[in-house]
Amino acid sequence: MIRYLFSILVLSFLVVSCIDTFDINSEIENTDAALIVEATLTNEMKKQVVYLSRPSDFTAVNKEDSIYDPVVRLRPIPITVVFERNAIVVVTDDLGNQYDFSEDSPGKYTSDIAFAAEQMVNYELRVTTLEGTSYTSDTESYQGTSQIDDVYVVRELNAENKEGVFIYVDGSSNDPDSKYFRYEYEETYKIIAPEWQNKDFVLTNYDPCALPVPTYELEIVDRENELGKVCYGKQLSADIIQNSTLNLVDNKVVRFPIRFIDRNNYIISHRYSILVKQYMQSSIAYNFYNILNSFSSSESVFSGIQPGAIEGNIQVEGKTDNRVLGFFEVTTVVENRMYFNYADLFPNEPLPDYVHGCFPRSSRESHVSYCATGLSGNSCPLSIIESVNIDLISYYGLNDGGFVGICPGPYVFTYKACGDCTVIGSSVVPEFWEE
Repeated sequence: MIRYLFSILVLSFLVVSCIDTFDINSEIENTDAALIVEATLTNEMKKQVVYLSRPSDFTAVNKEDSIYDPVVRLRPIPITVVFERNAIVVVTDDLGNQYDFSEDSPGKYTSDIAFAAEQMVNYELRVTTLEGTSYTSDTESYQGTSQIDDVYVVRELNAENKEGVFIYVDGSSNDPDSKYFRYEYEETYKIIAPEWQNKDFVLTNYDPCALPVPTYELEIVDRENELGKVCYGKQLSADIIQNSTLNLVDNKVVRFPIRFIDRNNYIISHRYSILVKQYMQSSIAYNFYNILNSFSSSESVFSGIQPGAIEGNIQVEGKTDNRVLGFFEVTTVVENRMYFNYADLFPNEPLPDYVHGCFPRSSRESHVSYCATGLSGNSCPLSIIESVNIDLISYYGLNDGGFVGICPGPYVFTYKACGDCTVIGSSVVPEFWEE
């Protein structure tokens, strides 16, 4: 999410003088020179990660157009990024240590060894791109540590008067001068396929082009196990979530809302878990991310933002036209996990609707040969064997009496996700999961 917001910032610099329609094509060459750097070192003993990318594929549109990008939530302008490949990434500290990073996937550079950022030690990031341009960060360190005192859920109405659950966090810091926090979360939830059956279709020897009719073998077989009955979904936070205790007497985070979930959201239908991560931030890092977050709204992009409205801590070495946008952050992180069941907060109340509309349906078993000539006059939905062939449906039962479907066939089926939750989740129980 941060990389996409960086792209928005670069674009906003280019459109500062453009109030109506603007032509961005002439600026793409300069825009592509802006390297986007996302790097956070933590006190966790792990292989640290640096992300490198560049904004790309901007589309010139009128500011009144309504183009929606589901990732960045930015309606007027669609944003994409391209990954920066084959760069040299190194982190050094003032104790004489050097940590080399290798590209393990496009634009993602992971340290060759695991290490943890240490308190009061200064770190510096250096990036050298394939064409030879070098970028260096300011030296960064962290002073104190923080803790999460509690993560809890409350059934409430939000500001739009919608009922749901708020996830709150209480936290604190042992450093009276550390008053800035950033949060991320990982949510995991149980999914139960509402129309799972212990039998399923198996299609073999299928030739849709055979004449005069398609050839195939369709069997109804017992499932070997309960795979697809219970699954687990996972989502990561996509927004920049921050809080400050600057104006509070006590340096404590109390009842800070991390997440609101509408009661009709299927992810809380059964059992839900959230892992909340709390990062301490310097005032400079807090201001950088706070301004960055303000650019995620369409209004702010066209509000006369001047270049230099946000400054990171990474610079380009030497005299060059290349530009860089990003922040190298060194911080501590603590985490806390909590669970709840839907029935705990909504006892004896109906569950939210499943992610897909689920109800039994039917169709003819076969279809007209794909290689038949002339008009078929068939207005029926896809046949069963066509749907099974593209893994679209799951078996539900026999269509006794042929009462189900406008073009009834011998079997009743349901959408794949309704009878097999592995379409939207994993059947593997997470190692941390508790019932």
